[in-house]
Amino acid sequence: MTVTVENNVASVPPVPPEATMVTLKIYRFNPENPDAQGFESFRVPALPSDRLLSLLLYVKGYLDGTLTFRRSCAHGICGSDAMRINGVNRLACKLLMKDLLPKDLSKEITITIEPIKGLPVEKDLVVDMEPFFDAFRAVKPFLITSGNEPSREYIQSQADRARFDDTTKCILCACCTTSCPVFWTEGSYYGPAAIVNAHRFIFDSRDEGTIERLDILNDADGVWRCRTTFNCTDACPRGIQVTQAIQEVKRALMFSR
Repeated sequence: MTVTVENNVASVPPVPPEATMVTLKIYRFNPENPDAQGFESFRVPALPSDRLLSLLLYVKGYLDGTLTFRRSCAHGICGSDAMRINGVNRLACKLLMKDLLPKDLSKEITITIEPIKGLPVEKDLVVDMEPFFDAFRAVKPFLITSGNEPSREYIQSQADRARFDDTTKCILCACCTTSCPVFWTEGSYYGPAAIVNAHRFIFDSRDEGTIERLDILNDADGVWRCRTTFNCTDACPRGIQVTQAIQEVKRALMFSR
């Protein structure tokens, strides 16, 4: 198929007869014109098998080439395309339209899309992730050992590995952290993702940095800020029991001294 491109967008292809027209209500912000921020609506064809990311790519490719958002692998692994979809943090590449379209396809549907909360918006759906990664780095998310460099792999039992298996699944998408009301209001709070990644090493039998990490998470910006709202667990696209992990770190702090 040959397409022509004008004004940063290609000519619109024919709409498939089985497609449903939906309205995407997308938050727009341009740092060069901050007073013009607000929502802009686009009519887009959608198939039940489409991902929401596919609809955003349609807007960018055919309707408005200036629309800005992050995406990379498009398969729920890299975590790049986290955004608020109808008020809930989700990965656009994992959300299928069959889960959003009404049973009666003749009904009008509007999907509201916003940037994740609690981080500075750079443009449209793109936020500055540096505060999030600063917190991640602060908890020392790497194996800490002493002595000579090992000459072979560290041996670990299946039971020891299972102890922290759930928290190894984090893809650093920030869905959990930016769904947290405490993080929205207390920007210095490390947030669920940082605590999850600390948990992954705190309970690793091969690691020797547990006390150091617990000290980090015991300060005013650490685990005690958590109010157990379960927003983080609900938002996690990987199904990690985030709230449970935070509670386990709290118990480690209480009983390790």
